[in-house]
Amino acid sequence: MNADERDHLDRESYISLATFRRNGNAVETPVWFALAGDRFYVFSEAKSGKVKRLRNSPKIRVAACNVRGRVKGEWIEGQGRRVDDAESIDRANDALLRKYGLQMRIANFFSRLSGRIDQRAMLEIAL
Repeated sequence: MNADERDHLDRESYISLATFRRNGNAVETPVWFALAGDRFYVFSEAKSGKVKRLRNSPKIRVAACNVRGRVKGEWIEGQGRRVDDAESIDRANDALLRKYGLQMRIANFFSRLSGRIDQRAMLEIAL
């Protein structure tokens, strides 16, 4: 994927992230995402299905979608992984804050308030 295509996709508010079960079936989830460098980042509950599926297989695909997950673009194949190093997590959080601004700050506030912010996993996507 070239830089123009990455920038075009990054202008969307949501992507449908498809991760794959062991039997090969895709599970699609609409998610917030942000571009940092040549990678996209997504956050999720660490115990979520998508994080577990990525542990089994890094194969993913993404497409622009609406908040309900209705795909409105072409699927793009890629690789995903959970990142645990502080530098990658900081880069991802900064990108998400730049993109979603007040919405992300509100999500973070309520995650901190409920004690769930420490249960997040950051996912890195290479397309």
